Amino acid sequence: MSNKKILILFFHPRFEDSKVNVKLVEGVKQLSGVTFRDMYELYPDFNINIIEEQELLLAHDIIIWHHPFYWYNCPPLMKQWLDLVLEYGWAYGSNGKMLTGKWAMNVISSGGNFNVYHNEGRNRFTHREFLNSFDQTAHLCLMEYLPPFIVPGANKLSSAEIENYMIRYEQIAHFLMKDNIDVSKLRLVENFNQLNEDQWEHQFYKMQ
Repeated sequence: MSNKKILILFFHPRFEDSKVNVKLVEGVKQLSGVTFRDMYELYPDFNINIIEEQELLLAHDIIIWHHPFYWYNCPPLMKQWLDLVLEYGWAYGSNGKMLTGKWAMNVISSGGNFNVYHNEGRNRFTHREFLNSFDQTAHLCLMEYLPPFIVPGANKLSSAEIENYMIRYEQIAHFLMKDNIDVSKLRLVENFNQLNEDQWEHQFYKMQ
């Protein structure tokens, strides 16, 4: 049994108005091994407790940045968190190695579907391409960046579709906490949406 622990940092300034995210959070926050933090509830004044946040990062193995996709990026509190918590000399820089080997990923809800997030679509780039700044952030902090999990067309989903995304989110969390995942293979995947549980079981475990 794996002892990996997941820290979900949830950034949504209007959480109560998001049917999709209310449901996503409802499922995953109850899982054993998961610590869930509603960051806008904790820091409505943006006065982030840097020491506490760093201690939580050290106590967990997998960091999930869960947020709506605002203007191809993250909400302002998340940007504030990145700027303040991932300090030079602590998270990166010649002596900044505290997050070495940890895993990071984005879970996002997006108003646009995949058909507008591609090279020939209205938004010209894929979700994954827009998330490259987070990939580079993780890389700079000596972390492994995992494929994102995307909930596209979030404002138009049926209750049944939202339920399916909630279940999928839980499955991803369970998968990531398992031993012997070959992260070198996993990082080559565009996003978790492309995979099903059978593929996780057969493609991404290290040979013993």
